[in-house]
Amino acid sequence: MSEWPSEELTKIGSAEELRIQTMRRDGTLRKPVTIWVARYADRLYVRSVKGPTGPWFRGTRSRGQGHIRAGGVDKDVSFVLIDEDDGINDEIDAAYRDKYRRYAGPILDSVLTPAARAATIELLPR
Repeated sequence: MSEWPSEELTKIGSAEELRIQTMRRDGTLRKPVTIWVARYADRLYVRSVKGPTGPWFRGTRSRGQGHIRAGGVDKDVSFVLIDEDDGINDEIDAAYRDKYRRYAGPILDSVLTPAARAATIELLPR
């Protein structure tokens, strides 16, 4: 498993938003979508508010690769779907709550739903 360089991890993890592009089967990148990113330990996670049916999330499944921009970092990444049974979703929930607490209520809750949790992806540098 690839590890994030410390400086990139800090910059991306503290960025308010992340722009994600998923890769099509032909290797081209789709249009960027702006989403939230959460850091837990030395790992970065994103979630689809619309769950597994969200368009950008479905795009992560075709090639498992793409590109992100956040905190001044441009990076090619791999997308790894988190197994809902591994117990890490509670920690990722806490990371989202801590980072985005000023958006309390429906906005923050949108990344904490069962559907969003089922569409949790770890970002790995390529």
